[in-house]
Amino acid sequence: MVIFPHCKINLGLYVTGKRADGYHNIETVFYPIPFRDCLEVIHDANARDGIEFSSSGIPVPMDPNQNLSTRAYLLLKKDFPSLPAVRMHLHKCIPTGAGLGGGSADGAFALTLLNSKFHLGLDVSALSRYALTLGSDAPFFLQTEPCIGTGRGEELQEVKINLAGFRMLLVNPGIAVSTAWAFSTIQPRQPLHAIREIISSPVESWKSGLANDFEKPVFEKYPAVAAIKKRLYEAGAVYASMSGSGSTVYGIFKTEIPKMEFDPHYLVKQLKNFTPGRKD
Repeated sequence: MVIFPHCKINLGLYVTGKRADGYHNIETVFYPIPFRDCLEVIHDANARDGIEFSSSGIPVPMDPNQNLSTRAYLLLKKDFPSLPAVRMHLHKCIPTGAGLGGGSADGAFALTLLNSKFHLGLDVSALSRYALTLGSDAPFFLQTEPCIGTGRGEELQEVKINLAGFRMLLVNPGIAVSTAWAFSTIQPRQPLHAIREIISSPVESWKSGLANDFEKPVFEKYPAVAAIKKRLYEAGAVYASMSGSGSTVYGIFKTEIPKMEFDPHYLVKQLKNFTPGRKD
């Protein structure tokens, strides 16, 4: 069985408070975009230790047993001891440490795939509880529509926003930003306006009101990331922002995206006529 985990961008991201459990409260819009990994799971009774994991594409920089896809399997195995042994292969296209939630997406989609393939009977609420142990943004990838995320990011409310008809350019400079470091630089604050209010305005107005709190520290430490945002605005983007804690920057365009030259080591992905949700 094969599934295609998609990533997300953040439309605005505010760190609003430090929690007693050590995490932070945030306010953001998670918007799904059709840039995908590929995850295959095959029932294999001969798989060592219950699961054999392999990967291709972008290198996965961790012990395979710590990959979020395999961790999803191991979480379910604890509560469903009869879960069969499997071989799992991940073809990685979404860069890691990029602010796109690729790892969380892989973990959440693995939960969905295993639940469906082996008829575990878990509803979205139950899957969300498992997903939250994989990452604060992982529950979002069980949804099909843009959502306002609060709490750690797991408190989700669908929001009506559709960028269909716009064009988007994603640019990732290959810099892996530590999320823990990024949070350590932030002084929590309340935004002047609720994010729901800001995004209800035309996209052209977002430049003056929709911000990402992580941009300031990341831009100071990694000037190349700031330079990408500047280039996108110079090229005519109506809105540009860093996603998550970086380092991917996206630009939203109303017209055709002009040809731009970036460092050949950068990942540059153009998206057209995309709509919310996934149709795998």
